[in-house]
Amino acid sequence: MASVWRYLLAGLGLAALLVGILAVVYLTAPWSSQPAGPDVSRTKKTANGLFVASFLPERGVVRQGQLQSWLLTLKTKAGVPVEGAAIAISGGMPLHSHGLPTSPQATDYLGDGRYRIEGVKFTMSGWWQLHFAISATAGSDTVVFNVVL
Repeated sequence: MASVWRYLLAGLGLAALLVGILAVVYLTAPWSSQPAGPDVSRTKKTANGLFVASFLPERGVVRQGQLQSWLLTLKTKAGVPVEGAAIAISGGMPLHSHGLPTSPQATDYLGDGRYRIEGVKFTMSGWWQLHFAISATAGSDTVVFNVVL
């Protein structure tokens, strides 16, 4: 009977050792294999580095299903506000292969490089992209902002 207990204790010890090894492997495994989500930075350099752009909801909250205004702030890489820019806006949901349900427009220049973008509407939750084509005295460039609802 004593030998049965020894085998049982030895089996439990091996099982505990195996669980410990699996825990260490799981906790130290690299997480880079996990898919990364889209970059949701609200400030970034434009594609060619001509400008630094910031994109924020005017009321501070992203709302689904409502028309809203956002503010696009443009500065040169030296930090000087960009005035008189022509801005074209497009976008959509890359994972659903459809565009925006509205046609957002730059409607007002508010000073200090800030432009009001009106007509932004996100009709469903998910990953949205807004593409900005910017033409100004410094040249033409583009920037893409990701919004995840």
